[in-house]
Amino acid sequence: MKNVVIAGATGFIGRALVEDLAGEYRVIGLTRRPRPSGFCPVSEWRHCDLFSLFECERALAGAEAAFYLVHSMLPSARLTQGNFQDMDLISADNFARAAAQVGIKQIIYLGGLIPKGVDLSRHIQSRREVEQTLGAHGVPVTTLRAGIVIGLRGSSYGMFRSVLERSPLILCPSWSDSLIQPIALADVIRLLRFCLEHPDKRNQGHDIGCTDILSYRELLRRSARVLDLKRLFVRLPLPLLGLSKLFLTLISGFPRQLVTPLVESLKHSLVANDLSFQQQAGIPGEPLEQALRAAMAEEKGSENFRAIHAFLAHSKHSLPDMEKNTVRSLQRISLPPGKTARWLAMEYTTWLPRFFHTLLRASTDEEGNLTISTRPCKISLLELRFAHERSAASDRQLFYISGGLLAKKTNLPSRRPRLEFRQVLGGHAALVAIHDYRPTIPWPLYNLTQARAHLWVMENFARMIGKKIAAENYLANKILP
Repeated sequence: MKNVVIAGATGFIGRALVEDLAGEYRVIGLTRRPRPSGFCPVSEWRHCDLFSLFECERALAGAEAAFYLVHSMLPSARLTQGNFQDMDLISADNFARAAAQVGIKQIIYLGGLIPKGVDLSRHIQSRREVEQTLGAHGVPVTTLRAGIVIGLRGSSYGMFRSVLERSPLILCPSWSDSLIQPIALADVIRLLRFCLEHPDKRNQGHDIGCTDILSYRELLRRSARVLDLKRLFVRLPLPLLGLSKLFLTLISGFPRQLVTPLVESLKHSLVANDLSFQQQAGIPGEPLEQALRAAMAEEKGSENFRAIHAFLAHSKHSLPDMEKNTVRSLQRISLPPGKTARWLAMEYTTWLPRFFHTLLRASTDEEGNLTISTRPCKISLLELRFAHERSAASDRQLFYISGGLLAKKTNLPSRRPRLEFRQVLGGHAALVAIHDYRPTIPWPLYNLTQARAHLWVMENFARMIGKKIAAENYLANKILP
């Protein structure tokens, strides 16, 4: 049978897709948590941290096609520095690089509808960047762009149904006038399967949706009617996004890191531009009421909405054991035209000794290894070994944090603390990232000192690179006739 990898196999869409493909395909499920038990007829579970290129390469090996059903809006370490857009970006870049390295023939990605205009919310902009990144390393990507997916275990469905279940009075700010074109879970699964069975050798994106286009307020009205709930809807003339974030966080139980980006996207009308792909596939889309009734039909006995939603909300607040004492830090830096991650890494190792010259000592040896130590007594604080074997390409440079007074040592081959410089978005930007770092000093003290010092250093480094870009632009403009 054809080997198919599903990144996000334990999620809402992933579980349904596994059940649909099992028996006809050899399904390989990827998970960051301990191997799941008691659900999903997966042929093989593979542990994969998408922030690790090494683990992605191992996890995708031997497969012919791969589904990418992952979002990175929740914290992935005890301390996470950086925004979810950069977390999403580096995960997608690892997946695409690994897919190209091991010979994956097709990536299928479920993203979000992208409205017209330039003032996009962070969440929608991130979905677009992930789509671009997945197709940047040579593997053909088929993207399905969807709005709200109606299904019992979906986050968006869980949020609006929580509001309807718990509040007899529904206040509808002005964002509730925005239009939405939802889609049934069953249609999403059928369309994902269609993409798998009809691969395309080009990067292609398709909008998908049901036959109904309606406002968020009308979506709530119709849902209340199907659920047989009598609710009073009151429209308010103001957007009240801040209060909406707080209210939905409290009433849904989901982390604010998940709720906030979704609420910020409510200002957009998310409507499919063209449903010709669905017509080609022969899957026109179920009406909204039918999709809602299908979601309700999934409830059985103790497995009702409230029990399922409480479990999902609790799980989104927890971290796997391996991440409980780690640090992840990502910063995005603009790259000058024609410059690479290798150039940026060399700039960093050259600039750091100058920046620290009065406080600490930073030195680089002939092998490219970097050591940060105290000026008096020369006590080594951090030792970074340049990974020549993993830095052959100029668009990614890697240092392993191999020692020093401030770093705990680990024997895990795939989860070693590391610093990397990575070129993204067609060379217009780079990510400087620390992964799986385990500090030796107590957490409260670390948060107050070393963690803040790292951000301070990176802010100054980014400022220095920005000045270089401005100076080069100035000189280029003076040279032009």
